[in-house]
Amino acid sequence: MDSLNNAIDIAGGQAALARKIGVVPQVVNNWVRRGNVPAEHCPAIERATDGKVRCEALRPDVDWSVLRCKHGAAA
Repeated sequence: MDSLNNAIDIAGGQAALARKIGVVPQVVNNWVRRGNVPAEHCPAIERATDGKVRCEALRPDVDWSVLRCKHGAAA
């Protein structure tokens, strides 16, 4: 999963990414081995990478538009 590996590189390694998003390093390692990040962790990864790795890149199968404010209106 290129996007997850990119996030890991940006964060400075699996342990660093795990620390930034509040999980143990084994969780990130499991995502790498499975090739899948649970959708609920994608926003934290996006924040941890300062938006360089977006939720859409991590999980293109999820409709992230329902969570993003498209027109500046409060949800």
